[in-house]
Amino acid sequence: MSHKRIPKRKAAFAAGTVVALGAAAILLPNANASQDGSSNDAAAIAPKTLKASDATDLASQLQELLGDAFAGSYYDSDKQQLVVNVVNNVISGDDNNVIVQVKKAGAAVRGVDNSLTELAAGAKTLKTEATIPGTSWAVDPRTNKILVTADSTVTGDKWNTLESTVKSLGSDMATIKKSAGTFKTFASGGDAIFAGGARCSLGFNVTAGDGTPAFLTAGHCGVAAEQWSDTEDGQPIATVDQATFPGDGDFALVKYDDPATEAPSEVNVGGGQTVAINQAADAEVGTQVFRMGSTTGLADGQVLGLDATVNYPEGTVTGLIQTDVCAEPGDSGGSLFTQDGSAIGLTSGGSGDCTAGGETFFQPVTTALEAVGATLGAGDAAGGAGGDQAGGEEAGAGAGGEAGAGAGAGDEAGAGAGEEAGAGEEAGAGGDAGASPGDEAGAGGEEIGGVGGEEAGGDQVGGEEAGAGQETGNGADDGTGATESH
Repeated sequence: MSHKRIPKRKAAFAAGTVVALGAAAILLPNANASQDGSSNDAAAIAPKTLKASDATDLASQLQELLGDAFAGSYYDSDKQQLVVNVVNNVISGDDNNVIVQVKKAGAAVRGVDNSLTELAAGAKTLKTEATIPGTSWAVDPRTNKILVTADSTVTGDKWNTLESTVKSLGSDMATIKKSAGTFKTFASGGDAIFAGGARCSLGFNVTAGDGTPAFLTAGHCGVAAEQWSDTEDGQPIATVDQATFPGDGDFALVKYDDPATEAPSEVNVGGGQTVAINQAADAEVGTQVFRMGSTTGLADGQVLGLDATVNYPEGTVTGLIQTDVCAEPGDSGGSLFTQDGSAIGLTSGGSGDCTAGGETFFQPVTTALEAVGATLGAGDAAGGAGGDQAGGEEAGAGAGGEAGAGAGAGDEAGAGAGEEAGAGEEAGAGGDAGASPGDEAGAGGEEIGGVGGEEAGGDQVGGEEAGAGQETGNGADDGTGATESH
């Protein structure tokens, strides 16, 4: 597979552009917000129609407003509404008009029995009494309970311990279900982003705190090997700077060895198509999300739970996102994102496959960025790599923000959006993680969208179907845009 270097040049990304993802999943059009309710009667105020990203922002604001009365929230994708759980004693005894304020803000209010404090206490009991490999738990705001999952290895005494612990919490606090698969991280030997016998997927290109180009991938990939290549037997093109696994997350920051590497903020979805990544955002239960990985390509599903704890054979990992999106070995580290170009997560592990389905867990991008001190997307200061400015200004690699982390001075990241280093791309360097569906990017695939506006073998950024199965140039090659464009 061929690999082309991308010379320094201006990147002209269309701000907010999202392509049709094609065969593996179809992105639904964004919904526009409806008119605000005008009635002072709380019962008569209709919830607003919201985009998923707007619902997440609103949920954060209402959590601050409600304080301890806030018991979680989720996005009703059918109605395109945000549902906010409020503990029942506040609803029945509300004398400060808080509920009216929540409804006026546009959310639907639902009374529930369990507070977040009570649910957190239940999760602590599970941690103390039932930390068993092959189990996981996360709060499901749609049921206002803790959803406990056990994989096929949890049998005999281990199952009895787990079941009795869940029962001790009460049927109104927790539920338990069996998974047919086995919880495991999705790293594998094979092709794509390579280090020794390991293969992973690049998640998102970022700008490290020192202004150099880098990418995020799974922490269990980062602890497996220090240097990564974009070809199975090729020379290393990136070196692990920080990695966390197991413990408080599953993420790694890997720096490109060539500081002149251009790493555009996009996800290569195959067939010459890319999705521009505009920001990092927190997940919201109920939100439709898309996953890109080097083994299975593009897949979609919904967020099922937040702050999930997963007990892998290697150890316990906390703070993950639980979804019903499928994944397989080699997809580890791949990007989880939304239709509107928000980076959400990095593939960690789970059970099942893309034939039978199963659960997949993801490391939240926002917490990974904060932990490693990196910056993703236009104007996103989550990681604090100083200097990212929105609105057409150069995406901040450092103080003046050169686009693409390392892209030459004056390179503008994203027309108007100031996009930074390749979000989702499974950057070549990250190789194997190569984000693309599978190895050389279709249609001639080199430099697909790596530089805004460029076409890969005639395929324009936006429009073609993502052929899962096409090779993304071993991960970084093309398509990822990030393509190891050194």
